[in-house]
Amino acid sequence: MGNYGDFGSSLRDLPRLRSSRRRRASSWDRTGGNDDRLTIEPGQTTTLAEIPGAGCINHIWITIANEHMQRTPACREPDFLRRILLRMYWEGEDEPSVLVPVGDFFGMGHARTTNFASLPIQMSPEDGKSFNCFFHMPFGEGARIEAVSELSHERVFFYYYVDYEEFDELEEGLGRFHAQWRRENPCDGIEQGNQSNEEFQFGGQNIGGEGNYTILEAEGRGHYVGCVLNVHNLRETSQWNWYGEGDDMIFVDGEEWPPSLHGTGTEDYFNTAWCPQQEYSAPYHGITLGGGENWSGQISLYRFHIEDPVTFERSIRVSIEHGHANKRSDDYSSVAYWYQSEPHKPFSILPVGQRIPRSR
Repeated sequence: MGNYGDFGSSLRDLPRLRSSRRRRASSWDRTGGNDDRLTIEPGQTTTLAEIPGAGCINHIWITIANEHMQRTPACREPDFLRRILLRMYWEGEDEPSVLVPVGDFFGMGHARTTNFASLPIQMSPEDGKSFNCFFHMPFGEGARIEAVSELSHERVFFYYYVDYEEFDELEEGLGRFHAQWRRENPCDGIEQGNQSNEEFQFGGQNIGGEGNYTILEAEGRGHYVGCVLNVHNLRETSQWNWYGEGDDMIFVDGEEWPPSLHGTGTEDYFNTAWCPQQEYSAPYHGITLGGGENWSGQISLYRFHIEDPVTFERSIRVSIEHGHANKRSDDYSSVAYWYQSEPHKPFSILPVGQRIPRSR
């Protein structure tokens, strides 16, 4: 009898003998040749895996190239990692539980890649072009994973593994995996006017948190397990131009301000300190892009609540200020990851023209 089991996947549990049926969907060449990839045409939707019955996806590996095998500005669509969507459906639902541009899903925004390693998601050599996800994704009555190309001109070459286990049935009490992408371009800040730089960066009050950038808003029962946050610093100044100081505020089950989970600043929520610019990756937090001189340009950070998931019984809103008191008007985008019972509140994604990253 195969089922989810009462053991984990840690080194301590590896010696434990178990009964399971390992399976894989992949892009291997069915002719026996070496063309082990899908070629996805502009505008095409492709099913990567369609799995009946009960099971759990344990690992996804993907690498993608456009047909010119390069991402230089000379290419027509070098930002293809924002133009290709991953969609995942559980239990035969019509609404996807995962709806995220493929590059962002694997931990870095701006249609860019770099080598980094967190516990659940990683970008691996060469130059982060190999994507891995180790989030477990259980399902009771079927799963479907799709890749959607919203490119207009170029084909893409898509290599992948979807590794999973088949079960006889899925026991009660397991949430379904979800991931959502959002963007505010730019955030609704204020003009500096005659404020000093210090007053603009540090002054003012935010009572209520209504103007915060929203990373996740969900209804039902579940737990939030982390996010990727991308910032494009749009403030052009020679003065001190730190993009952070935004407090994280997580509202659980409709609670009033101040929420039970109220933080102290952008870098603090991402488990770093003192206006960091160094790139760094750890199992649960990291900075994959630190920005240019004076924190200019593009930044990408991640924080995973693997040991400390944020549980909710009815609803959750995960938010963060865009600059102290929401004064800054930078370009924010994000991916939120969470588990919850189905059905979930449906969500959409911005059209492709509004997903494209700004020029560096």
